[in-house]
Amino acid sequence: MLTLTFLGVGSAFAKRNFQSNALIEAWSMSPSEQAKPDDTLLVDFGATGPMSLAQLKSKPGFEYLDSDGMTNYPEIHKILVTHQHADHIGGLEELALMNMFVFGKGAEKHYKPQLISTDSILLNLWDTSLKGGLCALPGRVALLQDYFFILSLHMGTHGQNTFQMMKRYEFSVFPTDHLRIQHSHDWPSIGLYVTDNKTGECAFFSSDTKFDYQAYSRMLQDASVNFHDVQLTSRPDAVHATLEELQTMPDDVKKKTYLYHYSDNWDKPKYAFVQNEFRGFAEQHKRYVLFE
Repeated sequence: MLTLTFLGVGSAFAKRNFQSNALIEAWSMSPSEQAKPDDTLLVDFGATGPMSLAQLKSKPGFEYLDSDGMTNYPEIHKILVTHQHADHIGGLEELALMNMFVFGKGAEKHYKPQLISTDSILLNLWDTSLKGGLCALPGRVALLQDYFFILSLHMGTHGQNTFQMMKRYEFSVFPTDHLRIQHSHDWPSIGLYVTDNKTGECAFFSSDTKFDYQAYSRMLQDASVNFHDVQLTSRPDAVHATLEELQTMPDDVKKKTYLYHYSDNWDKPKYAFVQNEFRGFAEQHKRYVLFE
């Protein structure tokens, strides 16, 4: 079984629903039959991620994330970074330092999760995002690999843009057109497509992207469930798919698509139709079953 729980479902500026990061759990049986999953993957870990995990660990079924009142960070085995905005990487410094100095024995003996992304994102992640807070250790200068085991994926290279959980679940990354400097895809950002190699079922996770249905139509149509980011307000410089754009997708695709990354006004009456036209707004801290 593979499950997905949103740590948050809000936009970068949301104050009610945390930022849109997700916890994926792989189970050999099911959450009702085992105390904790066999493997875990965070899809991003933004600035509100630590607070969200601190709340999640007190909920039924997530007790394994608690360690004497603290978030049990060593239970997070893998982290996928989809891009470098703070709502997607802002919690990594806390996770790294907690693993080293709270759950470990300092820089020489501590738990290191696997950090996964494309080579283009990883090349910049340390120098432009994480180095300031993590570069100094007692007596020496630190590097990214002092805190993480690194898995670098190669976009566009067959077989090198994937990784697995429990050998059964295959995760493929694809480029998203999120933020343009001068032209599409010139600032690295990726989405995620998951395949159950046992059943052939698939799931689509957009991460952050402009509306690009032609690029993702095959994945959206073939998947049994989709999670797509949404921007509720329409504006010409949108960096997410707008609700109006997503409404143009085929009805059968909309009916299996959850919307997330929405702003704090999602529950206004004017958006009530989303629950009927789409699969609905995704909910934070709700465990969704991707594959049985």
